[in-house]
Amino acid sequence: MNSADRVSRERGLRAAALSGDEEAWRSWYDESFDALYAYVLWRCAGLREHADEVVQETWLVAVRRIGSFDPTQAAFVTWLRGIAAHVLRNHFRRTARRAHMSLNGVDPAARSDEERRERADRVARALARLPERYEGVLRAKYLDGRSVADIAADSNETPKTVESLLTRARQAFREAYDEPH
Repeated sequence: MNSADRVSRERGLRAAALSGDEEAWRSWYDESFDALYAYVLWRCAGLREHADEVVQETWLVAVRRIGSFDPTQAAFVTWLRGIAAHVLRNHFRRTARRAHMSLNGVDPAARSDEERRERADRVARALARLPERYEGVLRAKYLDGRSVADIAADSNETPKTVESLLTRARQAFREAYDEPH
């Protein structure tokens, strides 16, 4: 679908959703859920319980803010990802404040599972701290599996520029990952 067709279709869906048309919401949900969930799950480092909560909260925010959605500015799924990025930041701020469970007296298998979970939490918190541009290029490369050449073509940049951006994004990720909670 070309950009003009997408904008026209999404304007119609927005108007229908604002008038209370459940079918418009169902259509958007069906079309956008998989992409949104994959994005959030990646940002949550594979922790489904976090991803489920964040996706649910993202949809609740989208329903409340649908009036601010402008199809000429971005596609609906892009708008949802923006909401999800804010929800993720807030979610991991809250979870970072919670006291971590003590592992004293826990069997080794539980300790290993908890250590895996802690690593995944650290990955998710690090991703939430990154600037959107860094998170976006890491997502394109590692979640979407896109080549540097494809990322460069889509962003009207040279492959060398994208490689440099990836290097800076990976470094920023490492620094955010190594920060204490």
